[in-house]
Amino acid sequence: MNVRYIVEVSDSERQDLLALVAGGKCAVRKIKRAQILLAADAGSGDEEIARTVQVGTSTVYRTKRRFVEESLEEALAETPRPGGRRKLSTNEEAMLVALACATPPEGRAKWTLELLAGELVRLTPHEGISRDTIRRRLDENELKPWQRKMWCIPKVDAGFVARMEDVLELYTTVPAAGTAVVCFDETPRQLIGEARVPVPSEPGRTARQDYEYRRNGTANVFMFLDAHGPWRHAKVTERRTAVDFADCMRDLVDVHRPECTRIKVVLDNLSTHGPAALYEAFAPEEARRILRRLEFHFTPKHASWLNMVEIEIGVLVGQCLDRRIPNIKTLTAEVAAWTRARNLAGAKVQWMFGVQKAREKLGRAYPRPAHGPVTLAA
Repeated sequence: MNVRYIVEVSDSERQDLLALVAGGKCAVRKIKRAQILLAADAGSGDEEIARTVQVGTSTVYRTKRRFVEESLEEALAETPRPGGRRKLSTNEEAMLVALACATPPEGRAKWTLELLAGELVRLTPHEGISRDTIRRRLDENELKPWQRKMWCIPKVDAGFVARMEDVLELYTTVPAAGTAVVCFDETPRQLIGEARVPVPSEPGRTARQDYEYRRNGTANVFMFLDAHGPWRHAKVTERRTAVDFADCMRDLVDVHRPECTRIKVVLDNLSTHGPAALYEAFAPEEARRILRRLEFHFTPKHASWLNMVEIEIGVLVGQCLDRRIPNIKTLTAEVAAWTRARNLAGAKVQWMFGVQKAREKLGRAYPRPAHGPVTLAA
């Protein structure tokens, strides 16, 4: 191929090309085009450039031509490639999307690329369709039929709204003197011991622990959290029965908040949470004495995120419990140390979601009132 295009780059263009080649952060094809232009500007022939840059002479020719006839930017840019004809027509792609969103065949838990390809062959005139064709079309439509996410979808009705606004009002209203708002919940923990002694970290080497471990049973951590103050308390128990719950409520009344005449407790709908648990644990007189100072406020079903203590339990797990703890004695000591540090630091949850914001954000989920909105007279 005869040299037809003479490449002469300006000083500024040369600096840009040198920076592009030295940076090495662009696509390889773009860097090779810059090398071609620099070599052509230095007077090298097409064959020599092709051999040095390891490209074909036609690539050298096209790059030089685009530089001379168009510009440096066009010479470096990637031109659209025609590619092959799409295997699936528009209607067939729509059929593929419908299949991927439908129930998988009987006896199969989920769609796979092979199943979708086979079903599409059965429904269309194609004799065969590759996995890659199916994968590319699914990627274009952001479909992954073999994946499934699980979450709890609450039923937002009048009961849900009533409980939600009741709890939110407790969080956003400063309690009166002699009154406290305390959030309560629990988290189960596995007690896991080491099968072999872990290797501690050293400079240049991370800590190592064996994959094998010993299961030493389970324990439970009850958590109290003051909704308006920097106080929390965690109690480790072997179980989380109704009697354990009742013991926690007595501790709350007699030990943690003896100065309060009314304690409003926010908690979820676990079967052991409620006044009946105190009658299972104590004599009727003692149960009634404790309940006179307690006022239970339950979160809506499937809406534990409304319990502020869930945030604090997440902090506890992330900062303290995210490791192997072999026995309940160690668990108790570690949780107590974490609790002391959090209380001394004055940490508290900054709750920003109130009743008004709930009505703005979840307005469409609220039930439609039978009597319509109330208009107050001026």
